[in-house]
Amino acid sequence: MSSVTSNSSMRSAYRVTIGLRRGLKSFRYTSKPTVVPVNPFDPREDAAVLRKAMKGFGTDEKAIIQVLTRRSNEQRLRIAFEFKTLYGKDLISDLKSETSGKFEDLLVALMTPLPQFYAKELHDATSGIGTDEDVLIEVMCTMSNHEIQVIKQAYTAMYGNFLEDDLRGDTSGNFKRLMTSLCMGNRAEDFHVDQEKAREDARSLLQAGELRLGTDESVFNAVLCSRSFPQLAAIFQEYQFLTGHDIDDAIKAEFSGDLEKALRAIVKVVRNKPLFFAERLHKSMKGLGTNDRQLIRIMVTRCEVDLGDISDMFQSKYGETLASWIEGDCSGHYKKCLLGLLGLY
Repeated sequence: MSSVTSNSSMRSAYRVTIGLRRGLKSFRYTSKPTVVPVNPFDPREDAAVLRKAMKGFGTDEKAIIQVLTRRSNEQRLRIAFEFKTLYGKDLISDLKSETSGKFEDLLVALMTPLPQFYAKELHDATSGIGTDEDVLIEVMCTMSNHEIQVIKQAYTAMYGNFLEDDLRGDTSGNFKRLMTSLCMGNRAEDFHVDQEKAREDARSLLQAGELRLGTDESVFNAVLCSRSFPQLAAIFQEYQFLTGHDIDDAIKAEFSGDLEKALRAIVKVVRNKPLFFAERLHKSMKGLGTNDRQLIRIMVTRCEVDLGDISDMFQSKYGETLASWIEGDCSGHYKKCLLGLLGLY
């Protein structure tokens, strides 16, 4: 690839990442990120610091961590652009040659434009033998319309396929229909709540589930994939009034498998998105072994959005800090880098 093409691709990734980040921020009323753009920002100076940290014998991992965990994804891409301009070398390639293991994986994730990062996670979840439905649920059930559209563009650019086609080809039944609907990125996103319509939808869900023999999955699909999150919250409240129990209990009784997990994920995200991700982080570190890919994905993608809220929810639910779990479950520079994303290194 020529340098002109490479630089053009980098600029394009930079612009798309800005768009995705704006979409992330605009979808939430308030949030508590742990990584914010540094100001003043000098990408050439940062590039020089990284070059020095990796030049000659030995590597200054502390310098690398302190630069990359204290800059936004957008700023890291600008540093990479300046690094190649100044030294004629690819920053990611240098980082990979100087580091290894999970620390390397985390650094590469930090240096990847967000749309491309999500696209790769979805592609890896559907390629090869078997499907990682948990990844599909985590990404597709939590994204805004804008985020989904940008990820779809990145996916096609990277793999030459449409995300929808790959999702449909690797899933089946009603779960496939749910993923297809979410992939449209066509959910209502206004904040107006129509209480009468919420009552109608609650009755429709009741009639499609608990009040009939068998379940009409299409009604749940239509409501949970197209209504806005504020409207869904009102629908769930009306369902409680109608039945005396929670919509989550009804979904557990009426559905099973991946479809149940996905529908319950939507309910959780509507009610408390930070708590949803706190539970995912807890699951990634609970028991024997660590799901490092899940841990890295959430830490990297949420640090500029609501990782502070997620950390608060983690402590509230589990009585221990997220930082203490990372301390106990990870080690070395990998651990320090994760703590850096929490603003603790």
